[in-house]
Amino acid sequence: MTDHETPEPRSEFVESTATRIVRRAAKYAEADYRIVHRRNGTPGEQALLDSLNVDVEAVLGRYDPPSTRRRGDSLVFTHLYAEAKDTVPPSPALDEDGHAVVNVIAALLAAEVESRGPLRLSRTQNTLLAQVYEQLGAQLRELGLPAHAVLAYRRAASLHRLNEDMDAVDRCGLWQARARCQATPPGWRRIGPQLSDLLCGYGYKPFRLLGWIAVQLALFSVALLLFEHGSVGDTLYMSMTSYLNPMGLGDTADLAEGGRALLATESWVGTVSLSVFFALLVRRWFRL
Repeated sequence: MTDHETPEPRSEFVESTATRIVRRAAKYAEADYRIVHRRNGTPGEQALLDSLNVDVEAVLGRYDPPSTRRRGDSLVFTHLYAEAKDTVPPSPALDEDGHAVVNVIAALLAAEVESRGPLRLSRTQNTLLAQVYEQLGAQLRELGLPAHAVLAYRRAASLHRLNEDMDAVDRCGLWQARARCQATPPGWRRIGPQLSDLLCGYGYKPFRLLGWIAVQLALFSVALLLFEHGSVGDTLYMSMTSYLNPMGLGDTADLAEGGRALLATESWVGTVSLSVFFALLVRRWFRL
């Protein structure tokens, strides 16, 4: 699966459990995945996730490893994860035999069983399994299963958090938010999340707001020049000062009504934008 893994021979128990997982994944892909996509995607996906949990619980009910100890830091179902990694999901249509979906769903089922099973994961195994979940999240989005991708990214973030890898937690949080937006039915409900992603990456990329602040300053400066026809230097100074600190009546006495209204609007926009930027920055720095 990765360069850090050291594969070990698969026991009869692992083989039988993997076979059970693949059979359930094949049934899941045939009976459920195709039904959801005949309905054009997301409306039935939550019910599909409930069905996935039933399959996981069914496998866990018979997942009784002969030993609670393992050699090395490899994962139990490494071969299933490798098959999923080598799979190129079809886009936009499902391939004829459904291999892409079966491989990815089988890997997701295996990861759920492994993370929730009785075998305790080491730090290295947490990292490896988190990488598996991240890979599956990307593939599930391509397969048109964004709500499943949300589950995968949430599991990956939890495992990274156990290892105190906060950069990886933020990365998974960003992709989880994007998958959740994709899972939202098209329409006005997507506007807010998409705007948040554009402005600041759902709060995970606060420095992106600095670019938008520069755009705001440029727009207000140009608009003020058009209203007042003053010198460029004085206009830029007034615009930048107003953005950071609202001007009083005495400061704007020589301006036309349109110029005063423009500066007042700029002050409000500047206050909101800077407040959001510093709030996101503090949250990122101190992990609030």
